[in-house]
Parts: sequence; C-alpha cells; structure tokens
Amino acid sequence: MVESQSPGQASETEEAARFQARVDQEIKIEPRDWMPEGYRKTLVRQISQHAHSEIVGMLPEGCWVTRAPSLRRKVQLLAKIQDEAGHGLYLYSAAETLGTPRSEMIDALHSGRAKYSNIFNYPVLSWADIGTIGWLVDGAAIINQIALCRCSYGPYARAMERICREESFHQRQGYEIMMSMAFGTSEQKRMAQSALDRWWWPSLMMFGPSDRESAHSSQSVAWKIKRVSNDDLRQQFIDMTVPQAEYLGLKMPDPDLKWNEERGHYDFGEIDWAELKRVVSGDGPCNKERMAARVKAHEDGAWVREAAVAYADKKRQRESAARIAAE
Repeated sequence: MVESQSPGQASETEEAARFQARVDQEIKIEPRDWMPEGYRKTLVRQISQHAHSEIVGMLPEGCWVTRAPSLRRKVQLLAKIQDEAGHGLYLYSAAETLGTPRSEMIDALHSGRAKYSNIFNYPVLSWADIGTIGWLVDGAAIINQIALCRCSYGPYARAMERICREESFHQRQGYEIMMSMAFGTSEQKRMAQSALDRWWWPSLMMFGPSDRESAHSSQSVAWKIKRVSNDDLRQQFIDMTVPQAEYLGLKMPDPDLKWNEERGHYDFGEIDWAELKRVVSGDGPCNKERMAARVKAHEDGAWVREAAVAYADKKRQRESAARIAAE
C-alpha cells in the first residue's frame, strides 16, 4: 500500500500541477494560495508597472489644470487626476498582497529599475492634447484593462473592475473635448488634428511589442494573467478608434490604414519599434522631466506620510489602552 502524501509533503511539481489546474478551471488565485515564484514575480512586475503608470500619468495632465479653458473643464480635469491617483493606490495595494512592500516598488521606479507606460513621456502641447489623451490613451487602457478584469489573480482582477468603470468615463470625457475642438473653429480643428497626429503612434505602442517580440506574453497567457495578446488588443483598439476619428472629420496619420474586407479588420502601417525601445529605455522627450517631478513630489510629501503613520500609531495605542482599562 502506498502511503499518500500530505499537502505539505507534495513536491513543487505536484503543487504547480494543482495550481495550473485551478487556473484552467477559472478559480481565482488568492494571496494565501500556493503559487509558482515565476507567477508571483510576473504579477509584481506587471501590477507595479501598472500602478507606476497611473501615478506618473497624473503629471502631464496636472500641468494643464491652471490652463483649462473653463471652470467646468478645470473641475473635470482635477477629478480625473484624483481618479488616477486612486487607481495607483488600488494597484499598489494589490501588488503588496504578493509580499512586496510599496516602498520597494516606489524605490524601483525612482531608481529607474521599474518601468511605466511609454505614453507619458511625450509633451502635452495644447488643450487638444488633453482631449486626445482621454480619447486615445484612456481608450487604449480600457481595451487592455477589460481583459485584466478576468485575470487569474483575484486582487488584481477586482481592482481592475473599479478602475475600468472610471476609465470609461475618462475616455468619454476626452472624446467630448475632441468633439468640441473638431466641430469648433478652424484653428481648434487644426489643434485637434495636430494632437491626433502626435499621439496616434505612441498610443498603438501602449499595447507593447509585437507578440513575436514579447518576452513575457506566452507564459502570462498560460497563467491567465494576460487573456488577449498584444497584437489582438492593438487591432481591437484600431478597429474601435478609426470610425470615431472619421466622425470627428479627422484624418488618421497612417497612409497605409485601410479596411480589409477579407479579414474584417483595418490594416495599418509598420510601428516604429525602435522609438518604443528608446522611450522605454529612458530616452523619450520627457522621461527625465517626468521622473524628476515624480521624485520631488514623493520627497515633498514625506511629512504627510510620516504624520499619517504617527496618527495611526497613536490611535492604536489609545484603543489598546481603552481595551485594557475595560478588562
């Protein structure tokens, strides 16, 4: 008779097989569940990068709060920036459930060891850029994030559900700004077209390198961290966005863009992957500016974090003293 192994005695191979079976059965993985170290590291890298992108993404829009064309637009932009801050906090919290302290993730960002979305390293030159960011950048984010709502890791999937609801509002808000510009004066339409020309290709790069070149894609798909490939997400975004641009009367900055009846999708031109690599590596138009601003904001806010910790400690001490006195 063969003596059965207890869960604690099971080999790592058996644990990995059970883990994959749970993933294949669409059972969410939770923080206390066993998981392969590679799965944990992949999640920390991806979720922290996502969190960094939300926080750094506040910077280009923040520059336009004082220059918004009306009080209504100013309030809308402030609310959106606050939403992005909240998204970053949700995501840092989700990553912390995997055992990596937030301070470690932030230090990795500030030291250049961690990445964030390439899109936030481009300059925001006009109010039309703010509309284009909402329309294209948040639109691309939604395409990517809807799939992440079905991620195999529970805390990440649940965070994404709330984030997607708010991002969809940001996208509609951005498109409404573009409508007001495209249907406004000739100068406003020129600004809208200029913004589309400058942001279109970086928006396509947001989905990451082609599947042929992606170092993490296949394993992430197997673990159901990633549900849809980079190229399929990019195609979905193009198919959604081109008719929106046509409604605005704006011309897409891609001479090779055309509808392919046989495929049922738009064909599009070659993306400049060298530019993506250059920007991600830190040599984009605004990389140094963005990171300097982020580090300064973090350092300037140190006293707030210290005060919050001191207040929480004092509150715990008072509650502990009250319990002891009541016994």
